[in-house]
Amino acid sequence: MILYHGSKDIVEFPEVRKAVFNKDFYFGFYCTEYKRQAERWATRYGKKGYINKYNYIPNEKLNYLRFDEMSEEWLDFVVACRLGTPHTFDIVEGPMADDTIFNYVQNFVDKKISRAAFWELAKFNHPTHQISFHTISALNTLTFIESEEVYGNKK
Repeated sequence: MILYHGSKDIVEFPEVRKAVFNKDFYFGFYCTEYKRQAERWATRYGKKGYINKYNYIPNEKLNYLRFDEMSEEWLDFVVACRLGTPHTFDIVEGPMADDTIFNYVQNFVDKKISRAAFWELAKFNHPTHQISFHTISALNTLTFIESEEVYGNKK
């Protein structure tokens, strides 16, 4: 399976890095099966970026969590991760809380909207995909193929 990672850098050797903000599935190396989505990640600051392409070969021995769609379990997991609660999964896959969905998640976390309101707002968003790698063993399922330079449209 081919996966893409959008970045401001060529990433031949992926890493799990602790960052300032917690992400949907906690700290990890994030990829997607959608090249266009990786391009948005790579150019999100309006500058030159790279779409890094990897061959992904699943390893059945790893601890894997998959969400096929946004669900109650997905929402609870994303909220926990965004609040800084670690998990023990090597790889997590599922829909992405893009900027719009992230705002809804944050409003839900802050108790500004109800769970029902979250689902009403979230149903109008286009499909997204992310797969995050949280351990060295998980990163070993990826083999770098190539990178492609892409450009944002902001100055």
